[in-house]
Amino acid sequence: MTLIDGSTLLITGANGGLGTEFVRQALDRGAQRVYAAARTPKDWADARVVPLALDVTDAAAVASLADLAPDVSIVVNNAGISLPGPTLAAPMDGVRAIFETNVFGPLAIVQQLAPVLAANGGGAVIDVHSALSWHAGGNVYSATKAALWSLTNSLRLELAGQGTQVLGAHLGYTDTPMTAGLDVPKERPADIVAAIYDGLEAGDHEVLADQTSRALKAALSAPLEQLYPELRAQGASRAG
Repeated sequence: MTLIDGSTLLITGANGGLGTEFVRQALDRGAQRVYAAARTPKDWADARVVPLALDVTDAAAVASLADLAPDVSIVVNNAGISLPGPTLAAPMDGVRAIFETNVFGPLAIVQQLAPVLAANGGGAVIDVHSALSWHAGGNVYSATKAALWSLTNSLRLELAGQGTQVLGAHLGYTDTPMTAGLDVPKERPADIVAAIYDGLEAGDHEVLADQTSRALKAALSAPLEQLYPELRAQGASRAG
């Protein structure tokens, strides 16, 4: 378990809907300091918050994190982007860009800060995945979250020896700017972040923050036709 009270956090994508909640709730839980990292950092009007300019795809910026945040004990990999449209029509430069942000960026951050976490007692890493890690409905975005989920599972094992808790957080559609154009039921960011932080402090390895993520993970053991009903129609068409 990793307590937030008295800890120092680095939160990427801190200006977004979830990011803002990660910062706010960390302070509410007694964080000593929060490095609020974003491409364009903002003023938080709180002396405990240190705005940090960070593009997670900028190798030089990521490499400087150990010097900029030497006291960090909890890393929240929250930054992410989406790529609308079907996979077959996705421009390859866009595909590379979303993988750079959603997969390679978080990995690079953990590689850089793992020694810092070890020096500070082990601490924790939170990787924000998605219920779409387990469902291809998000197309390329889903693929990036599935890849991050797999990396998190590997990092959890590799960092266990230094006492670092690695928590993978899964959530369905949540009311953030990224989902503003979607006409679907959405979770409240405050509820999602509270569930993730509760899991962190309980010592969990994984948090399924809502019913959508719980249902999708449970469906992974079922036949693919149950997860993707459209495949039934395809099979029926071939049989006919």
